[in-house]
Amino acid sequence: MGKVVVPVGPQHPALKEPEGFSLTLEGEKVVSATVRLGYNHRGIEKACEERTYTQNIYLIERICGICSHTHSTCFIQCVEELAGVEITSRAAYIRTLVGELERIHSHLLWLGVAGHEIGFDTLFMYSWRDRELVMDLLAMLTGNRVNYGINTIGGVRRDVSSEQIKDILKTVDKLEERTKYYIEVLTQETTIVQRLAGVGRLSKEDAIRLGAAGPTARAAGVKRDTRKDDPYAAYGEVPFEVITDQNSDVLGRGIVRVKELMESYKIIRYVLERLPEGELTVKVPKKIPAGEAISRYEAPRGEDVHYVKSNGTEMPERVKVRAPTLANLSSISHMLEGGYLADVPIIIAAIDPCFSCTDRMITVTDREKDSKSMLDWNKLRAYSIDWHKERGLDFSAISHLREDGR
Repeated sequence: MGKVVVPVGPQHPALKEPEGFSLTLEGEKVVSATVRLGYNHRGIEKACEERTYTQNIYLIERICGICSHTHSTCFIQCVEELAGVEITSRAAYIRTLVGELERIHSHLLWLGVAGHEIGFDTLFMYSWRDRELVMDLLAMLTGNRVNYGINTIGGVRRDVSSEQIKDILKTVDKLEERTKYYIEVLTQETTIVQRLAGVGRLSKEDAIRLGAAGPTARAAGVKRDTRKDDPYAAYGEVPFEVITDQNSDVLGRGIVRVKELMESYKIIRYVLERLPEGELTVKVPKKIPAGEAISRYEAPRGEDVHYVKSNGTEMPERVKVRAPTLANLSSISHMLEGGYLADVPIIIAAIDPCFSCTDRMITVTDREKDSKSMLDWNKLRAYSIDWHKERGLDFSAISHLREDGR
């Protein structure tokens, strides 16, 4: 039987975002898969250099509509570290509240997409009905259903009233009961289990080796969650469990997400029942002292990383974003290989990809040869090491950056 190369994308089969996959098939089986980045480049990082820190909050929020609070909080934590300020406990608790509501929103959205991908549109209808309840809460708290605008440098822009607390707790009770049904569906419904079990396998060893993050890694038994490993906002004070699963497949990724919903409900109740008194903001200078900072945040999809370099002005010198989807893309090719073509959409969708906040392109121009070429990961790594060496920085002593890997 001969091999056939089938392109998937750049229009993604499940999510209307640009991403290209080149699949080599032998019959209906995927022999190899290649991920192609570069169809969408919005230039947000570069645009941040020409705007003030406050303006950048709203620009950064628009990296991703589903994870807008994730990105703005991650960015602001960098700025606050550089400014040497610490937000109040009340502001930290409110950030945690909005962050968990966003996680619920994201996981319910994913559950609906996953149901639609495997032909279970009833699950799609149910989960998106419940997602509306969460979006209504976010609109009540922040004034917006998607890009919330709750954050400001030094705290939050809006408070939570006692009436709002009652409404949130009432809705959380309703969502918790419905989530129990989703857990039952993913763990006991025969058709769902048989359809997803064994699909898109990623072992614990491979998850670690390929740098998988979030539910993708936790579904392979990797107990890694930034909220526990490197607490931010109020997570250092809030008790919750890191959900893992041993299935190491698409089914496991679904089970992790629905069980994480139950933990989010617990976190929200804890936050609202113990919401501290105090101010919402602390004073932060417009000009941020020169320095560098890295911030980590556990987005619904996995670890989000932001880097900010300041130069003493009102505008950053450099902003860098590593969205969780980029971390999980390395595992996609591995999960697709050996599977069936019919499973490709759900395997890709199972990492809950956000390609618009991930896609990037690097080209190298050779003026002497009048040519352009793409810069892949290995070339980028070598270029980065050489670039720093020319400026007097030698990283050869750091083992994981050495050429020999020792």
